Amino acid sequence: MFPPFSHLNRQISMDKMGQQNSSTITELVLIGFSNHPQAEIPLFFLFSLIYLVNLFGNTAIITLVVFDSFLHTPMYFFLCHLAFLNLYFSTLVVPKMLFNFIVTRKVISYNFCLAQTYITLFLEATECFLLAVMALDRYVAICYSLRYLIVMNWSVCLALSLGAWTLGFFASVVPLYFIILPLCGPYIVDYIFCELPILLHMFCGDTSLDETMMVAGGAGTVLFPFLLIIFSYLHILLAVMRIDSAEGRKKAFSTCTSHLTVVTIYYGTGLVRYMRPKSLYSAEGDKLISLFYAVINPMINPFIYSLRNKEVKGAMGRVMERYKKSQQITD
Repeated sequence: MFPPFSHLNRQISMDKMGQQNSSTITELVLIGFSNHPQAEIPLFFLFSLIYLVNLFGNTAIITLVVFDSFLHTPMYFFLCHLAFLNLYFSTLVVPKMLFNFIVTRKVISYNFCLAQTYITLFLEATECFLLAVMALDRYVAICYSLRYLIVMNWSVCLALSLGAWTLGFFASVVPLYFIILPLCGPYIVDYIFCELPILLHMFCGDTSLDETMMVAGGAGTVLFPFLLIIFSYLHILLAVMRIDSAEGRKKAFSTCTSHLTVVTIYYGTGLVRYMRPKSLYSAEGDKLISLFYAVINPMINPFIYSLRNKEVKGAMGRVMERYKKSQQITD
């Protein structure tokens, strides 16, 4: 049973906006968790805290890598890109979600909805390519350790990172521009933000071409990077197994643990959402999954890379020490 808000907005959407098209519509109803009004205020405080931790954690990673010369390595260079991507993604989604928790009229402008659709698709595709680049970095570091800094020089690192962002853009935003169709009413987004699979159900006319292009785009932006990650780690596993000492194998594996954890969470969430049978589909379930990869996952990534990482802890200590000394000099 929908609360009065949802019922009212559904009625408004159907009665007043039913005859509009995408050229005249200015806003859409963004349902989010309005079907559970009693939970909205607790969720507002919970996700506000998560978002603040996200901002602090990812900003701290970027700051440490920029200001500590010991972290000026390819692995942390790519980690900076991942941290920036996490900040960008969550900032695009969370503030609007938080705002809708505390207002009565839960809407999103049509233009901002389209912006969310384009940018989230771009960032999701870029993260796939970036995780593949990070796997390639670990492959070179372990399989060609003596030539690692020569192979992964700064020109190569810059080219790989720029390539990840560029491929993400051309594999997602450009095709999406050609398949976006006018929306048909009722203009209700039963989700926490605007995303292509959700808008696809609102397109007017035949969407078979759009669905085909989505599958093709998914194969290029998800499957290809995933196969590259698998290829890299198979070679890493073979290289590690050839190491004689148990301590050496443990040390080699430890450099991959954080990245493997992030890859498992990211792709695991995607597989649960896109590969499960239709019989298991539920709108509420999709919202929870989207919360995980749009809100929670960006928050936990910095902790995955730092909690058991002596280099990051050491960098944090050195940066804090320099800050204290600068404060003493100022005083």
